[in-house]
Amino acid sequence: MSKQLIGEVLAELTRNGMVESVHSGHLVMLNADGSVYKTKGSPELPIFPRSSVKCFQSSAMVRSGLKLSPKHLALVSASHSGSAMHQDAVLEILAGAGLDESALQNATDKPLGEVERAAWGSAPATRLAMNCSGKHAGMLATCVVNGWDTKTYLEPTHPLQIAILKEIEEMTGESVANKTFDGCGAPLFAISSIGLAKAIHNFTVSKDPVHQEVYNACLQHPEMVAGVGRLTTRMMQAVPGLFMKEGAEGVEVASFKDGRTLVFKISDGSLRAFSTVIHAAFAEWGIKTPEEKFDVYGGGAIVGGLRATI
Repeated sequence: MSKQLIGEVLAELTRNGMVESVHSGHLVMLNADGSVYKTKGSPELPIFPRSSVKCFQSSAMVRSGLKLSPKHLALVSASHSGSAMHQDAVLEILAGAGLDESALQNATDKPLGEVERAAWGSAPATRLAMNCSGKHAGMLATCVVNGWDTKTYLEPTHPLQIAILKEIEEMTGESVANKTFDGCGAPLFAISSIGLAKAIHNFTVSKDPVHQEVYNACLQHPEMVAGVGRLTTRMMQAVPGLFMKEGAEGVEVASFKDGRTLVFKISDGSLRAFSTVIHAAFAEWGIKTPEEKFDVYGGGAIVGGLRATI
């Protein structure tokens, strides 16, 4: 693996004063005006942003005629925990379009949330419980509004997916570098970390009523964007005006209405350093966040921790 792909160290885990493990990756921080405040690693390197771009997918749906309540629109933009609240809301979106759970074509899974997954136990995985079912329900509802085929909504040539690709390329200002499929089965496009940061910045400062509708829905309902106890929901509830969305394989985006934006990709795909890196980045901007210390134990004593190196 090349050094360019690995990036630079963003966080270190220490034990008794010695660095035991590191989390490397790529990081971009933008000022309120969209100029670059700081970068680490290789921000021009293409990455798969995974679920961090759901706000653009839902924006394309709204632009194509999707009309939902703020709570339901936040769920379309979410990687939900799979609680009863989330699953019921997915069914409500489908019912509003005259559909039911059988119309979903996303992958099956057990709930993403730790508490929800534990409560699920040995029950079989379902499409409804899968964290992207809200997005897929929104996609299906958008198809119904437009009279598009609901059987082929995940094909890259489908009008819905073409509209989503257009939204992403316009917001990033770059052509996608790779086209494939996400874990849920929806088309996935590779973009650079700097392109992703610019897109998130453009989204949060946008005067476009579509972007404002999606942004405000997420801020009004952070419990739908992730779930009770999850980092995204906790942070959005604690920090006024914060929009935040995680993606699989170590991707995170966070932005404020004034345009200050943080994007990073942890190269090993781990989520462990997320809160540490976010806290350090926000502290540079004078923004207070709930500090969630990661302690390293030797027996019952604390002998180290996780620290950001941005």
